[in-house]
Amino acid sequence: MLARGSTIGILGGGQLGRMMAMSAVQLGYRCIGFAPEGDNVAAAVCDAFHTAAWDDSDGVRAFADACDVVTWEFENVPVETARTVPAEKIHPGPLALETAQDRLTEKRFIEGLGGRPAAYARIDSGHDLESAVDRLGAPGILKTRRDGYDGKGQWRIASSRDAQALKLPDVPLIYEGFVEFDAEFSVILVRAQDGEIRFWDSTRNVHEGGILAAAHYPAGSAVEGQVADARVLARKVADALNYVGVLTLEFFATHEGPIFNEMAPRVHNSGHWTIEGAATSQFENHIRAIAGLPLGDTRTVAPGIEMRNIIGSEIDGAYAFLASSNSHLHDYGKAEASEGRKMGHITRLSLDTRG
Repeated sequence: MLARGSTIGILGGGQLGRMMAMSAVQLGYRCIGFAPEGDNVAAAVCDAFHTAAWDDSDGVRAFADACDVVTWEFENVPVETARTVPAEKIHPGPLALETAQDRLTEKRFIEGLGGRPAAYARIDSGHDLESAVDRLGAPGILKTRRDGYDGKGQWRIASSRDAQALKLPDVPLIYEGFVEFDAEFSVILVRAQDGEIRFWDSTRNVHEGGILAAAHYPAGSAVEGQVADARVLARKVADALNYVGVLTLEFFATHEGPIFNEMAPRVHNSGHWTIEGAATSQFENHIRAIAGLPLGDTRTVAPGIEMRNIIGSEIDGAYAFLASSNSHLHDYGKAEASEGRKMGHITRLSLDTRG
């Protein structure tokens, strides 16, 4: 168990690191952040913040030496950066990053555990793409295998003509067949160092322009009937990776059962509602897990919940949400409210499921 007053290091400086640090401080720990130069909003709630390039191995080692345990706040932290931290200090282990950072590797990993991803094909050339469209059909989505998030690095392919006309970027790609689904949902779990796993309730997730716009609880019948099967796969993933901390898997609810979409080895936007809506938030339970503390209760404490992201210039009017007594505002403190940027979120707890 990590002693009171110990130091937790966080790789990354965004809002997820900020909310993790807030939970860590509540539990009596210090936090140090590490990220390249930028709008590192986590720095405001850390005791110290190291600014250096991800490939600055001496800088990473100096950061790790100052920490008792290290974690990360987003899945694009380079694997080599994570491996520079002594293995006994970092949770989850770098294997989780390595698996999640390549969509092809991730899908093969999921298939190996008995899960069902959307039909897919590896794309290394224009010919590969045309063949994939012929085999898997269109519409479909062409994605970069690495670094994409919030709809970035994705192209919708509506027909074979689109495939022929597209100038492919010079990066590894993957083509995914279109999935007919009734809803999208997440399974979020926390796994302790001794292997204990607890799940939060699943929300129905609504995306707009490739960005999560809102998460709703209850999730509705289309989702609720598929959560149990999705949790079986999520547990297998966590155990196979010997995972410690919060892990998220996203799914499509279909008439054939849950179809795996992607995984995020971290706390997740669709779990922000847990701050006010669960007995223990995803952020606190992540800190508990990596610190070797007992896991907190994950039960939902309100019959109806909506979490909505505040995007771009919407932050300018965000305080108006507080006119509703059951609303909770989280402003991430970002300096620039650019288009498509997550600036904060609002969580509304309802007294009944009609609210």
